[in-house]
Formats: sequence, C-alpha cells, structure tokens
Amino acid sequence: MARVLIVEDEPSLGRTLSERLAREKLDVTWVQTVADAQRALADGRWDLAVVDVKLPDGSGFGLARQIKRTSLTPVMFMTALNSAENRLEGFEIGADEYLPKPFHLREFLIRVRHVLSTQRISDVIEVAGRRIDLGALMVTAPDGTTVFLQVRDARVLRLLIDAAPRAVDRSEILDHAWGRDQFPTTRAVDNAIVRIRQALRDEDGELIRSVRGVGYQWTAGSTGDAGGRNGSNGR
Repeated sequence: MARVLIVEDEPSLGRTLSERLAREKLDVTWVQTVADAQRALADGRWDLAVVDVKLPDGSGFGLARQIKRTSLTPVMFMTALNSAENRLEGFEIGADEYLPKPFHLREFLIRVRHVLSTQRISDVIEVAGRRIDLGALMVTAPDGTTVFLQVRDARVLRLLIDAAPRAVDRSEILDHAWGRDQFPTTRAVDNAIVRIRQALRDEDGELIRSVRGVGYQWTAGSTGDAGGRNGSNGR
C-alpha cells in the first residue's frame, strides 16, 4: 500500500483530502505543520508528499527542498500561490506536480494517481548478484559488502532504470537529479555515473552503458523485467 503524507494546515481541507485518499486504499498521514511533517518523514519511507506552501511554522518550499536532499520521495505542491514565479520555484525544487488552489477534488485525485503511477520501479532490485535498495540508498554486492549511495546518485540510478531500455540524455539527467535551479555541467553527470558504477562494481559498463553523443542506458533489462525486481512498488 502506497504511503502518502499530506501537509496542510487548513483543517477542513486536510481532513477531506486524507479521508478521500484513504478510500482509495492509500496509507495516509495528515499533518498541519513543517515540524510535524519532519517527524513523519523520519518515520520510514513515503511514496508521495503533498505539501501546501504556506504553513504556520515555515515554507512548504523549504520542506520540499529538505525532502529532495534526503530522499527519493516525490513532491506535489497544492497552494493558492499560483504566479508564474511561484510555479517555477516549485518545479525548480523538483516538484512532480503543482496544483493551484482552489481545485476540484477529482483533479486532485487524478494528479495523485499520476505521480504514484510514474513511480514504476521497485525500491528493491536484484540484478547480476547485486541487491539495489533505492529506498535505503544501498547496494549490496554478491559477497555481502554494502555501499551507500548519495541521494542524487540514487535519483540518477532510478531514472536510468525507469527509462530502460531508452538511453537518457545528460541534460535530462541534470534536470531530474539536480533540478532546474542548479547549473552544474554535464561533467557532474559523468562523475555520478562513476560513483554509481563503483557502488555496483560495474566498472566495465555491463549494467550502465555509455551512449556516445547522448548519455547513459541501463542495460540489465527493461523496466518490465529489470533484474527480477520484487513487487510493483517495493513497499
């Protein structure tokens, strides 16, 4: 069952949204402050965080930045702040959806389903003797040795696996893993791939192939059969 965190300080709206998502068979937690959200986020993994921007003890934008720094949890903003500048800030942080208030409940449900459906790969993937746990940011080698991934590197790896068998352009990787408010060079992508290959013990590029003039491709299998992954959502 997918876990959804709702961060909304308006009681009537928060209660309505949490009850409606619960009827969709989702595991929903509703909190009203940044502080409560931070405590909830520390309690295991989440499939989606739905975040209001204006909160009584801080900014939803700041909370989302923290989420993106420390996890792979998708973020959906819902807010009355609907200027082009606000929307751009949200997407630059890495928002998966940005829903202006007021909104129709049906549109809210459609957007939540869309974000959850795009999280297509399992958190736990077993391939060529390696066990990749993206939620735990961890790779276990055949001999039992464990290496921990940086959050950004795990985001790059998830993108490559999810996109397989398509090769992913370096610019797409930059937008996805660094965000549009960051300005690294494509060398940052190459360095991330080096670290990921080291964690996977894939220095020969058997799992992640370099595609000249494009970027990188996950070659261990398509998203339908990559490494015999466990379950549809790994949670």
